[in-house]
Amino acid sequence: MAQKNDKYTYRVTWSEDDNEYIGLCAEFPSLSWLADSPERSLKGIRKLVADVLSDMANNSEAIPEPIAIKNFSGKFMVRVPPDVHRKLAIQAAESGVSLNRIVSSKLSQ
Repeated sequence: MAQKNDKYTYRVTWSEDDNEYIGLCAEFPSLSWLADSPERSLKGIRKLVADVLSDMANNSEAIPEPIAIKNFSGKFMVRVPPDVHRKLAIQAAESGVSLNRIVSSKLSQ
């Protein structure tokens, strides 16, 4: 069985400013780990998250739920300028589909 910190969303990217790879965790945006290789930065950020989770548990703090196991309804509200709304409504009407279908298609590109 995977440990809970294995279910978090990790990313490794190059940091030009630091001239090293940086490991990040989406659920803990204030944490990062610098290393000279992608593998070491991933290993470092995963260990750091595990340590933080341990500290949080010891202090009875709320533990962030991993994004990967959250349930999403598929609904969210987006505010756009009225002219963008009009343009999208016209595209939907001309395509013979709903406004939701047009927006969903554009967001998934």
